[in-house]
Amino acid sequence: MKRLAILTSGGDCSGMNATIRAAARTAIANDVEMIGYRKGYAGLLKNEYIVLDSMAVSGTLQRGGTFLQSARSAEFRTEEGRKKALDNLMKERVEGLIVVGGDGSLSGALALDKLGFPVIGIPASIDNDIAYTDMALGVDTALNNIIYAVDCIKDTASSHDRAFIVEVMGRNSGYLASTAAIATGAEFAIVPEVELDLTDMCHQLRRRYEEGRTNALIIMAEGAGHAQSIADGIKDAVGFETRVTVLGHYQRGGAPSVFDRLLGSRFGRKSVELLLSGTKGVMVGLSANSLTTTLLEMVVKGGQKKLNEDLLRMADILGI
Repeated sequence: MKRLAILTSGGDCSGMNATIRAAARTAIANDVEMIGYRKGYAGLLKNEYIVLDSMAVSGTLQRGGTFLQSARSAEFRTEEGRKKALDNLMKERVEGLIVVGGDGSLSGALALDKLGFPVIGIPASIDNDIAYTDMALGVDTALNNIIYAVDCIKDTASSHDRAFIVEVMGRNSGYLASTAAIATGAEFAIVPEVELDLTDMCHQLRRRYEEGRTNALIIMAEGAGHAQSIADGIKDAVGFETRVTVLGHYQRGGAPSVFDRLLGSRFGRKSVELLLSGTKGVMVGLSANSLTTTLLEMVVKGGQKKLNEDLLRMADILGI
């Protein structure tokens, strides 16, 4: 192979730039040219790319987000759009493509694989909901962002005898909420995987109040319900002045953690080496700190990764 390409698609996350940098420099070390498509599949369809030489990726390691940018593409979901993408790859003499993104992005990678084009997928989702990998890019940095914010909020909760509901990302997955609850000492984690018993939660909060603990911290995944309604229910049932803080896209950004810099570097290097060795149609993953490969078809058809039940039990036990 003489020319490879990489793109970042779907939601951005910290660690993507480390991945791009490592892929580009691994390609250069093997006398292979690397190009980067701008704005994901949308850029691939428009044939908008930059050459990723050593200077192009210099100074990117510590930056959050993705300097190649990201976007969603409705056109790429069509058969005509995918054939157009394939034509553009062939036109630019690209012999292999690395796709960095979440479940939708990896589904796109699988579609190109089915058309016979060599593709490697890299999981990037702060929700950590992609199957066949212990961790996806961006998760660790997002958790560090959440924990810093929650620690600050906890000071106010203690100072004013209030309950706070902190809403974090996780439309279908409670990984961030449950893990952050354990790491911050929160009283409760509300996640999509478990139906909320508001009456029971209020009963436990009231018992805590009677024991003399006059503040509480609740971490809630965005897909688990309506935060303000739950806050109103707590105030009515317990009497806690309850505030809601929505962290939103703050969680996605910022300088990547050491873990995400190393993970992105490992993923980027491995993906290039796989393509050069003739391997295609797989996603690189992490299992017990070792890199693994799983067929894209298994990843996509396997659906969303289930939340570890032991994590939920720990959050419940330690929040008492």
